[in-house]
Amino acid sequence: MNSAQVACGRLLVGLAACFPLAAQPLVARLADDHIRVTAPQLRFLTGPLLERLHNGAPVALAFQLSLHTDSSISAWGRDIARFVISYDLWEERFSVTRLGRPPGTASHLTAEAAQALCVDALALPVAGLPGDKSFTLKLEARSEDPKEAAGENSESAMSLARLVELFSRRARSQQERWTAQAGPMRLADLRKSSGQTK
Repeated sequence: MNSAQVACGRLLVGLAACFPLAAQPLVARLADDHIRVTAPQLRFLTGPLLERLHNGAPVALAFQLSLHTDSSISAWGRDIARFVISYDLWEERFSVTRLGRPPGTASHLTAEAAQALCVDALALPVAGLPGDKSFTLKLEARSEDPKEAAGENSESAMSLARLVELFSRRARSQQERWTAQAGPMRLADLRKSSGQTK
């Protein structure tokens, strides 16, 4: 391997570290007339975010799952959930608190379980979605200021317009952001793979 190949390899590794979810896959499934996803390769509890947790500071994250059809620029449907994650230095385990409705807290979680819990909370209803229409799914996650997130944890502040705007604006320099996609796919194919019929 020559020096140019070595340099290229180092560059690719560096880019992968900067964009940990740049091209990571989602796995979609149908459950109770809702589309749910898992992101087996999602690793957001790493780097500066994990360092903040290990220093005793909670971190706030917002997640959005959206469905886009070929015939529309805007999302056909979306679900957004927000969480505050903390870390117990003694037990070396994470706690995840969901903001808004429905609220809830889970504790004593490994990093893998905490990451999966956030993604598992998202679901898109399939009512009205044609079985033969092609669509893609997009998962987005971004960090927030924990104080700002806690201050907006009222029903009026958690409006859909406010949450959509959160993902529409450019991330500030101190905010981490991750994305992943799946598709194109069809609802009919998801029904077959899950053994469901109309």
